[in-house]
Amino acid sequence: MKDPVRVAIAGFGRSGYGIHAEYLKTDPRFQVVAVADEIAERREDAVKLFQCEVFEHYPEMLAHGNFDLLVNATPSKFHVEASLAGLRSGFHVLSEKPSATTLAQFDAITAAAEKAGKYFFPFQNSRYYPYFRKIRQIIASGVLGRIICVRSNWSGFARRWDWQTLQSECGGNLYNTGPHPVDQGIVLFGEGMPKVFCRMDCEHFDLGGDANNFCALTLYGEGHPTIEIQVSSFLAYPQGEIYNIQGTCGGLTGGPNGLHWKYFDPARAPKQTPWRPWSRNREYCNEQLPWQEESWNFSDASCNANGFVDLSAGVYGNLYDVLVNGAEREIKLEEVRRQIYVLEEAHRQNPLPRNGK
Repeated sequence: MKDPVRVAIAGFGRSGYGIHAEYLKTDPRFQVVAVADEIAERREDAVKLFQCEVFEHYPEMLAHGNFDLLVNATPSKFHVEASLAGLRSGFHVLSEKPSATTLAQFDAITAAAEKAGKYFFPFQNSRYYPYFRKIRQIIASGVLGRIICVRSNWSGFARRWDWQTLQSECGGNLYNTGPHPVDQGIVLFGEGMPKVFCRMDCEHFDLGGDANNFCALTLYGEGHPTIEIQVSSFLAYPQGEIYNIQGTCGGLTGGPNGLHWKYFDPARAPKQTPWRPWSRNREYCNEQLPWQEESWNFSDASCNANGFVDLSAGVYGNLYDVLVNGAEREIKLEEVRRQIYVLEEAHRQNPLPRNGK
């Protein structure tokens, strides 16, 4: 058995503790040897969980070394500087989302990784949702025909009053939840940089926030499906499933718990002759298509494969194979680069007022 990958975690908050540590303690291929966090109680939690070394600040941990992989779970506004510091110190880096907020930042990170001869891994765990993998399989089968439009709605109704409501902290729905549906949208859009149209709004009920908590985003381009994404905190009534996909031969709807799709074979469709010059006998066009319907349900009771901890298995499994076995990345840097472009362009189109300005 090969030696485990030695891991240091920068930031032991919601993500570092509740996602990464929760997964890493279950996978013998990894060994957490160090944790850095400014809060003493969190350092105590790390010692109890991993019997590891602890540091108040991550630069001290980088200087100490003795690990292979830095998990960058610092607060969002520190993601870029912590990733750069980790790479320049000679470590592989896995970064929480958003891994950057501008193309210039992302390109600086990937350049630093190349210069150091190290890997940079964006933590896009939602790529491994069982339902999303099934959606990709169904689309690839061709039964839905050419995909025309993909609607993805990641909304609900909720008020917040934490740091995620502040632009100064890199907060807001698009930076927080948005990297999940945008990453999936980039995959379904396909190769090439999408055009972007976005509208945001901000209403924090006098709770002091100034970051977007409504975002309606459209990705489009010639030869590509239109991708419509909404991340809203004002959806009081559910609007169908997370996904609704339209194709030339059928459609799909569903989400984490299951999918439904129907389609027809154009070769078996009724033969029609175009009416010219007007409608026949004042009628509407009407036909019975030979629909076929299928469904898929997530029913693995042995795990919560739709939870963030279990979704981490896909990311860390591929990361391990890349580092140890020379495998290819499943999450391509160019795909994430297109995601960062979308985030940057969406914010450029919507310069919301900042607190005190």
